Amino acid sequence: MNHESKSADNSRIINALAGGWVADAASLGLHWLYDSQRILEVGGQSPEFLPPKADYFKGGFGYFAHEGKQPGDVSHYGAATGVITDSLLASEGALDIRDYQRRFRAFFGPGGRWQGYIDNPTRVTLDNLNTIEHNAIEQARSTTTTELTDKQKRLLVQKVMPYTRYLSGDQLAEPVRKAINLTYQEKKIQDAGVHLAETIDRHLLPESGADDMQLPAVSKLPPLVASYCGQSNLMAVTEAAVRVTNHNDEAVAWARCAARLLDHLLQGEPMSAALDAASQEAPDPQSLSNARSGSSLDAPGAGDTYGRTCYLGEAMPVIFHILSHANSFTEAVRANIHCGGDSCGRAWIIGPAMAAQHGVGGEHGIPLSWLARTTDAPAILADIEALVNQTWAPKEQNHEQPGCPAH
Repeated sequence: MNHESKSADNSRIINALAGGWVADAASLGLHWLYDSQRILEVGGQSPEFLPPKADYFKGGFGYFAHEGKQPGDVSHYGAATGVITDSLLASEGALDIRDYQRRFRAFFGPGGRWQGYIDNPTRVTLDNLNTIEHNAIEQARSTTTTELTDKQKRLLVQKVMPYTRYLSGDQLAEPVRKAINLTYQEKKIQDAGVHLAETIDRHLLPESGADDMQLPAVSKLPPLVASYCGQSNLMAVTEAAVRVTNHNDEAVAWARCAARLLDHLLQGEPMSAALDAASQEAPDPQSLSNARSGSSLDAPGAGDTYGRTCYLGEAMPVIFHILSHANSFTEAVRANIHCGGDSCGRAWIIGPAMAAQHGVGGEHGIPLSWLARTTDAPAILADIEALVNQTWAPKEQNHEQPGCPAH
């Protein structure tokens, strides 16, 4: 690939990733208002970037979930996309499941940075990660043959846990032994600690997700697809990432569909061809074909036909309808909001897809003013550029001090 071609591809991918953030932020004010008529009353023909207000939900069916958020903020979908982006950046564009799980728990769990709505897959995933870790510790303790006091066993677990959250396999033995040596110089105790660490490591499962087939399974895919665009292992990586939060076969199937769609668009293929390719991965391709039919854009009608909720079997046909009929980024985002329901979740496929086709600016691309209205846009765009252009920062070091208890 020549330099100009590579540069054009990178620009397209950067535009696409920016499109997800902008579309999510634009949709937040009326997210989970299911009444299209009420949405029209509140937002008119320009319903984007409204401040989240409970008053909007009076007189129409919906669920107000974003108290305290401001215009330009993103939903919990965007927050989760930020987590996987951070993990990909720290791992030089590669999916590191252990790192992703650790960051997910640190961000959304107790004491984490996220303040806002927590969806079902996130709640269950956090519970599962704690249970998986607890079971791994019990398995390690029960198979330790060295005679240790209860205090020694407890301290050894505390010493090894920071390392099992950051390291795996052959990386564990040396730092674990050094950490234990600060308190116990006896080789047998150090050996027991290494056994604990390696056993815990083997039992930390990568499939930590909820048995759930909702939009969080696909909303985090754009940065992952960007990192693996055009690669033969994209489908395998997609499944591995999805099962971290959504351990469900149907969710994985829809995620493969969404990833295939984005992969083709990020490589510059026409929308129609990308939709065709993606449909082959779908668990219900007929619904997607039906949604693409017709000559006009009618997002509220698509919502009436297929559903407006978070479930992928409802959301994906609506997404395909909008992508098949919208002629610009603005038109697609507004149609998605007017449809109602889980507009923020759908935005994470619609936004990147339309931005990959139409870019930034001009009559059809992401409006520059919308980019500027998105909260933390400079930092978000810097991370997108670093991920796509592969300008990695120095790898993070384990900041937890050797010998410190696990937190």
